[in-house]
Amino acid sequence: MKPTHTFQSEGITAGYENRTILHDVSISIPSNKISIIIGANGCGKSTLLKTMARLIKPTSGQITLDGKPIQKIPPKQLARVLGLLPQSPIVPEGITVADLVGRGRYPHQTFLKGWSRKDYEAVAEAMEMMNITEFADRNIDELSGGQRQRVWIAMALAQQTDILFLDEPTTYLDITYQVEILDLLTDLNRKYGTTIVMVLHDINLSARYADYIFALHQGKLVEEGKPSKVITSTLIEKIFGLHCTIMTDPVSGSPSVVPIGRHHNKMRMYS
Repeated sequence: MKPTHTFQSEGITAGYENRTILHDVSISIPSNKISIIIGANGCGKSTLLKTMARLIKPTSGQITLDGKPIQKIPPKQLARVLGLLPQSPIVPEGITVADLVGRGRYPHQTFLKGWSRKDYEAVAEAMEMMNITEFADRNIDELSGGQRQRVWIAMALAQQTDILFLDEPTTYLDITYQVEILDLLTDLNRKYGTTIVMVLHDINLSARYADYIFALHQGKLVEEGKPSKVITSTLIEKIFGLHCTIMTDPVSGSPSVVPIGRHHNKMRMYS
């Protein structure tokens, strides 16, 4: 079981150049749980994840890991605890699948020490979990978008961190692989206690897989808690501008959003 960590952002305001995206956001990440950040396009989901991962420096506020400001934690030390899969990672030219996944072991290695048995085992396990072992010697450029995404996730898994941030990990995947990836991440959480924080667009998959949800609207945190508390018709209409009804997912028992469009409202059709 992974250690328990305290990861918090307090009064974070951040953005890009002269444009502020996040406004005074304070959150505490539940340790050893799966948390999902939801919200409309441009609301600040990815910006929040990047800021918490120290890729963006906030203009005000503070982010702490176990009570220590993350900017004071040495990069390699932080990378042994926190892993990040960004939304659109850049693929190094001419690299094989095994080599890219192996880069996840960088934080655990030193200049004088070569690859250890643990490094090889971590890479092999990550590739097996993502079902990409057969692609080990293939060039990344030869893979489909969905296959590439699984390789990137495998690299993040090979890092074997206590906390894992993923920005849209199901991008480029059809519904079968979306569910497969989310099931695998749930396995990772339940088997090892890895704290997982994801940005997802699909609200119903978010409600099904999350232990905890953070809802953003126009750069502000407007609601947080268990899916049963957060996923309401009032909140969905507020942050997405979508008129809907909430039903119970017959498979998971989680709340499920059913959009009400102009052409499918029976009450309006027959009035």
